[in-house]
Amino acid sequence: MEEIIKFIVSNGYGAQEPDANQAPDISDNRIGVKSLVTIVSGIFLALGFVINWIADDKSYATYLFAVAMITGGYYVYRSALTSLRSLILDMNVLMTVSSVGAVFIGEWSEAATVVFLFSVGNMLQASTLEKTRKSISRMIEMSPREARILSSSGTEKAVPVNEVRPGDTVLVKPGEYIPVDGIVAAGFSWVNQSPITGESRPIEKTIGDAVFAGTVNNEGFLKITVKREAADSTLAKMIDMVEEAQARKAPSQQFIDKFARYYTPVVIIGAILVVVIPVVFLNMPFSEWFYKALVLLVISCPCALVISTPVTIVSAIGNAARNGVLIKGGAYLEALGKVKSIAFDKTGTITTGQLVVTRVVTVGGVTEKQLLETAAAVERFSEHPIAKAVLNECNRAGSDTPLSEGFISYPGKGARSSIEGRFIYVGNKRLMEELGISTDQIITDEQALELSGHSLVYVSSDESLLGLIAISDKSRHGVKELLVSLKEAGVEEILMLSGDNEAVVSRVAAEVGIESYAANLLPEDKVKRVEELTTKGVSVMVGDGVNDAPALAVTTVGIAMGAAGTDSALETADVALMNDELSKISFCLNIGRKTLSIIKQNVVLAISLKVIFLILTFAGISNLWMAVFADTGASVLVTLNGMRLAQLKE
Repeated sequence: MEEIIKFIVSNGYGAQEPDANQAPDISDNRIGVKSLVTIVSGIFLALGFVINWIADDKSYATYLFAVAMITGGYYVYRSALTSLRSLILDMNVLMTVSSVGAVFIGEWSEAATVVFLFSVGNMLQASTLEKTRKSISRMIEMSPREARILSSSGTEKAVPVNEVRPGDTVLVKPGEYIPVDGIVAAGFSWVNQSPITGESRPIEKTIGDAVFAGTVNNEGFLKITVKREAADSTLAKMIDMVEEAQARKAPSQQFIDKFARYYTPVVIIGAILVVVIPVVFLNMPFSEWFYKALVLLVISCPCALVISTPVTIVSAIGNAARNGVLIKGGAYLEALGKVKSIAFDKTGTITTGQLVVTRVVTVGGVTEKQLLETAAAVERFSEHPIAKAVLNECNRAGSDTPLSEGFISYPGKGARSSIEGRFIYVGNKRLMEELGISTDQIITDEQALELSGHSLVYVSSDESLLGLIAISDKSRHGVKELLVSLKEAGVEEILMLSGDNEAVVSRVAAEVGIESYAANLLPEDKVKRVEELTTKGVSVMVGDGVNDAPALAVTTVGIAMGAAGTDSALETADVALMNDELSKISFCLNIGRKTLSIIKQNVVLAISLKVIFLILTFAGISNLWMAVFADTGASVLVTLNGMRLAQLKE
C-alpha cells in the first residue's frame, strides 16, 4: 500500500490509506484550496491592471501579473508537468504553453488573465462536479458508525457497526437510523425507506419484516436480528454500485476520450504550422502569427468537450440512486434512451406474485364465511402458497378459524383435517375424483373460472361438496398506466413472458392490456425470445433478478424489480429497482432519453463555439482574452447543462 501511495504522490496527486472504521470521504477537499488560490490570483491580477494604468513604472505591474500566474496556475502547471512526464498532451499542457508563450512575447497581462480565467473555470467545474457526488456522501452519512446491541446478559452495549455480526440483536430507538440489514424480532414502527427504495411514505414494520441499513425508524422501538454484516448491507452495495457506475464509461464518453487523446497533439502541430508557414514561407511578422497560434491553442482546448459527457452521466446516475434506481454504468444509461422493445416476466413483475382469493362458490346452504373458515382450519398447517392465500382471505374478513386436528397432506392433491368430529378435505379436482365427490352442481362456475385462468380449490366432507374457492395472482397496481407511458415514449414492442399455462397468461394479458405474450416457457425459452427482441434493436428485460437471470443477461439492459435486500438481483441486473413501483421503469427510460439529449446538446455547443472563435481568430477579430472566455464559458455551460439531470423528477 505504501508503494502505491508513493507512486500516486510522485505523479502529482494526493493519496492516503483508508481507515477501516470510517466511511470514505469522497468529497474533494481541494475545492476550498482551489477557490482560495483563484481568489488570490484575481486580486493580484486586478492590482496589476490598476498599477499598469496609474504608474509610470510598468515593472511593478509585471511582478503582480507574475504572482497572479503562479497562484492561479499552480494546479494547471503541476498537472501539465505530470502529463508531460507520461508523454500525454492534455488541456493543461495547452494552457501552459499558451500562458508561457504570451509571456515570451511580453503580453504579461494577457498571460495572467488566461491563467486566472482558466483557474476560475476549473474551480467552477470542480464545484459543480462535487454537487453530483453529494448523493453518495449523503448515502454514506446515513449509515451510523455505531450500533446498540443486546448482549447475552441482557444489557445494551454500543459497538462500532463493523463489529456487528449476523445473529446479533440490535436495538433502534425512535428517530434513529437503522444501522444494519435485518429482520424485526420485536416491536412495531413506521420506517422511512426512501434512501434505499425511493418510496415517498414511511412503511409499516412489525415482527418478521425486513429492514435496511440507512433507513429511519420514525416512531416505535425496534429489536432487529442482524442478517448481514455492515460491509454487505444493501446500503453498502448501493454505494459501491453507484461509485463503480460512475467509473464505467459510456460509449460516447469512451469516444470523446479517444478523440481528445489524438486531438491535442494535432492542435499543437497545427499551432506550430500557423507560425512556421506564414513566417518562414510568406515572410510575415513572427509576433502576429505567434499570437494567433496561442489563441488557436486556447480555443482548441477540449475542456468543454471532454467534460460534457461525464458530468451528465454522473448527474443522471446520482439522481437515479436517490430515487431508488441503481444503474450500473453509462453504457446502460445511454441504452435506456434508445429502447425499442421491452419484455416483462409475468409473476412478480406484471403480477404481485402473491396469490389471492378472487371468488367463493358455495353448495347446499353453506355461507361464504363458513366455507372460508372451514378451508382455513385445514390449510392452517400447510405451507403451500394457495393455503396462505386462503388463510389471508380468512384473516382479512375477520373470520375465526375453527380448531382442527389430525392433519394429513396428500402431495400434489390437497390435505385433510378433522373438524368437530368429521373429516374435511381441501384440494384439487383430482382429490375430489379419488374421494368420489361429485362437482356437477357447480360445473358452470367451474368451467368459467378455469377458462379465465384461476386455480380452483375444492372443499368437501366425506359425503359431499361444500364449495369452491378460486385463487389467482393479482396484477400489480399501475401496470396499465405504465404500458401507456411506454408506448408514448416510443417503445415499439411490449411482450409478456411466463412459464404459466395459456389460460392464466392470457387472462393476465387481457386484464392489463398486453397484446403480445408467450406461455409455458422454460428459462431457455425465455432466453430465445429475448434474443429475438435484441436482434431488432435495443431491448429491455424486466424480471425479479433470480429466476429470470439468464434472460436478464442476454438482453441489452436487464432490469430487476424489488432488489432491496436481494443479493442476486443487485448482482445480475444492469439496472436494479429497489422497490416494486412500476413507475420507476418509465423513470429509467425518461432519464436515459434526457441523458442522450443533453450529451448531444453539450457536444454541439462545445464544438460550435470553437468553430466560431477559430473563424474569428483568423479573421483578426478574436484575441487571447476572448478565446479564454469562449473556452471557460463553454465548459461552465456544458457542466451546468449536465447538472440539470440531478434535478430531474419522476
